[in-house]
Amino acid sequence: MDQGMNWEATVLPPPIRRGRGVSENLPNRFERAATEPFDDGWPGDPEAMPAGAPLPPLATTLTPDRSRSAISRNQSPDLGFDRAINPYRGCEHGCVYCYARPSHAYLGWSPGLDFETRLTFKPGIAALLERELRRPGYEARPIALGSNTDPYQPVDRTLALTRQVLEVLERFGHPVSIVTKSAGVLRDADILRRMSARGLARVWLSVTTLDHTLARSMEPRAAAPHRRLQAVEQLAREGIAAGVLAAPMIPGLNDAELERILEAAALAGADAAGYTLLRLPLELRTLFETWLHQHYPQRAAHVLSLIRQTRDGQLNDSRVGQRFTGQGAYAALLAQRFAVASRRNGLSRPASLRCDLFQVPPDPNAALKRASDRQMALF
Repeated sequence: MDQGMNWEATVLPPPIRRGRGVSENLPNRFERAATEPFDDGWPGDPEAMPAGAPLPPLATTLTPDRSRSAISRNQSPDLGFDRAINPYRGCEHGCVYCYARPSHAYLGWSPGLDFETRLTFKPGIAALLERELRRPGYEARPIALGSNTDPYQPVDRTLALTRQVLEVLERFGHPVSIVTKSAGVLRDADILRRMSARGLARVWLSVTTLDHTLARSMEPRAAAPHRRLQAVEQLAREGIAAGVLAAPMIPGLNDAELERILEAAALAGADAAGYTLLRLPLELRTLFETWLHQHYPQRAAHVLSLIRQTRDGQLNDSRVGQRFTGQGAYAALLAQRFAVASRRNGLSRPASLRCDLFQVPPDPNAALKRASDRQMALF
């Protein structure tokens, strides 16, 4: 069924895996063969464990990504940027609704548990980025940092790839817009303060809900809602342009909080806001539906019905102009509520980032090579 599992049958959702957004790995859509779990009676098998027993924890693994480019590009009219940088693929935050989950299938892994436990990272991303920015004819436009997965997810505390990217962008005077759910962005406040003062940087904190219980189950490893608002407050206090994204809004689950989220954002010092409607592409439909029946079984049918009302009867609509906002009376009301609440709280459209300050700095490696060539010429 293209609308997910038929939960009206006697199928029970899998047991909840604490600390993870989802509980299972769905088959990779590009693989011809699929495996199914089978209880062979051995101790430790999840299928052989007593009902209600907690599932064993899963470790996070890291694999180097040997991509030859740091910048990815798009031509979508739905997006406010045409280029992005993602230091990581997969995201340990484990947000159940993450639209990036299906992209993990391109790596040969599952959009389910693999997405939040099997990560790739780009160890040479700073050097790759600098090489691309130095190419003749490169034209600066605002670059989105973390458009696919969070640049400040927990692993960045040790790898610090995001800071390396920001150091390069600052040196080149290149504009950047950051989207994150993590207060870890404060680690780079020194760089962001200097860039924001020049009109080169803006930070967006994604605040999906103010309900800690809902946040813990829906985005289990992201910063708590109040911590994200505190991050907005500190960014604003340091003069760093900061906004809040109430995204995604999920009909019947968190959309009633829209006005409260925007009010809290304004009180924290945010100067702009945005929102998107829940998207459920490909495997995400099944993953989200399973999660709903695990955590909100009494509300699941109602939530799914409301989602279909905004998606022309389906659980997803990927058409340009529709995928972020939806259609129908329910979606139109949500858009109107957002517009009214934004005006009431003084959350206007943000100023454009500056692109005229981009300048390629001298290449120290080239200077060293010239000096070496002069030395060799003496022999």
